[in-house]
Amino acid sequence: MFEGFRLSTIDTGEATIRLRQGGSGPPLLLLHGNPQTHVMWHKVAPRLAERFTVVAADLRGYGDSSKPADAPDHAPHSKRAMARDQIAVMRQLGFERFFVAGHDRGGRCAYRMALDHPEAVAKLAVLDIIPTGEHFRRADMRFALAYWHWFFLAQPYPLPEQMIGADPDWYCLRGRRHLFDPEALAEYLRCFRNPDTRHAICEDYRAGATTDYQMDEADRMAGRRIACPLLALWAGRNPIHQAYDVLAVWRDWADDVRGRAFDCGHYLPEEAPEETLAAFLEFFTA
Repeated sequence: MFEGFRLSTIDTGEATIRLRQGGSGPPLLLLHGNPQTHVMWHKVAPRLAERFTVVAADLRGYGDSSKPADAPDHAPHSKRAMARDQIAVMRQLGFERFFVAGHDRGGRCAYRMALDHPEAVAKLAVLDIIPTGEHFRRADMRFALAYWHWFFLAQPYPLPEQMIGADPDWYCLRGRRHLFDPEALAEYLRCFRNPDTRHAICEDYRAGATTDYQMDEADRMAGRRIACPLLALWAGRNPIHQAYDVLAVWRDWADDVRGRAFDCGHYLPEEAPEETLAAFLEFFTA
């Protein structure tokens, strides 16, 4: 995996971030989802590196990046804090302005980055998400049943940590083993078996239900918008996104929006790597 990429760790001052960098050309930052690490990009990153300088990073709290201290408002685990990390990483690598693509939690970090640091984000791709605040505002029985983990992981410490700790491998996979390459799967499990990682993931979701939601609502009420072009890709088999007009939701947040659904489940870069690659090349090279 990641042949020709360099593995390194960067100290941002707030966190230490593990990443892989490879290729040459315009800089493209790739951000992963839960419960994964940057390894989720292994099927597309090497081919993107033929056209771009690719940086695939572990978010704070995930993988081998550092685990922030807790705070009552969960702000150290917020997407704003995660975005600051990645801005600092890219600046230390010499990139003041860059493309960014994020899946799942990484997509939430990416759109927050575009809102908070519009001077840095040239183009934004988000995979299988709509804004956090939009999900909570639209929540109904269908959402609660499909996204039950949002409400479970956001419960006060130590309820979810204790329950997941009884069988971390089962919780991490939950029937999804067949979706992942064995080497990637081994990496996800290695990291998820760390109790500090599991706690950080819970704190991420607690931040989502509090600080992140409040930030989104404040931006929505203030009319703040994403300035750069935005590509939204989503899983056609995701029952929640079947209930939404995904592009219409994103057009409430950005002027230049395009995208489409893929015939796959949630893990687009691993379940539909060719389609993901083609969409990225079309968008980021235009």
